[in-house]
Amino acid sequence: MNPEKISQILANYETDQSSIISILQDIQEALGYLPKEAILQVSREMNIPLSRVLSLATFFNAFSLEPKGKHPIHVCLGTACHVRGAQLVLEKLERELNIKSGETTEDKEFSLDEVHCVGCCGLAPVVMIGEDVYGKISQAKVPGVLKKYKEGRRKEEKDAKTHT
Repeated sequence: MNPEKISQILANYETDQSSIISILQDIQEALGYLPKEAILQVSREMNIPLSRVLSLATFFNAFSLEPKGKHPIHVCLGTACHVRGAQLVLEKLERELNIKSGETTEDKEFSLDEVHCVGCCGLAPVVMIGEDVYGKISQAKVPGVLKKYKEGRRKEEKDAKTHT
């Protein structure tokens, strides 16, 4: 955790307590999650009770108190997706990644979560990986979709080795 980075974010809002949600969003965007130390720093520097900051951080599903993977995967289980087999797609992702919904892979590459609507009902079932939307996805397509991200990681590792 980088206390200076948190202080920079706080300085952008000039300790305006009505901006607490925006501050938490900025911290999560910068760090990938809301570490305990960051929540304590926000409480202390903004003079907001810790219980208030924690209640906001735990109330909104968009916030995470645990580190998420480099590639966050969201499986829509809304009505349209559910009736078109999204649960089976979720189960296939769990098997492929060897994690359950709500968990992150050991290598911190992927995290898997359920959501209840991504607003793409005409494309059901839908999976989002980061900002990428995969519509009309099936269990059979899951390995190929994951392969793109896994190959990207291998390419980054290979490029890093050739540049050192």
